Amino acid sequence: MGRVRQAWFWVLRHTLNPVALWSARSGHGPFSLVRHTGRRTGRAFETPLLLARVPEGFVAELTYGEAVDWYQNVVAAGGGELLVGGVTHRFGAIEAYPTEAGRRAFGFPARYVLAVLRRREFRLLRISTDRRP
Repeated sequence: MGRVRQAWFWVLRHTLNPVALWSARSGHGPFSLVRHTGRRTGRAFETPLLLARVPEGFVAELTYGEAVDWYQNVVAAGGGELLVGGVTHRFGAIEAYPTEAGRRAFGFPARYVLAVLRRREFRLLRISTDRRP
């Protein structure tokens, strides 16, 4: 990973992430949490995300691509847990989602911002129908 990218992630981890985590845990604001288990460490992690609700589950835009830990962890585990608006949802699959449908899922004005930024990588976090605790 390049130095600039490492520095950027450090800044996010120590500034925006604490605020986003608080917002997501409290159920206020735009952030949600993806809860996942480290594929190498086995540790539990929470990562703040912006998600859009769709009938099959939730859509995430991969701002930093597939190389980020949360994404690799949920792919390796075959799913995870989401905390959205104070409600917990289990998801059992993560699948590619069409670009235009992904942008539309975020609604106005976010879809226009995503188009201007040329965001093309979206993933569906398919909600599990399994009701086990």
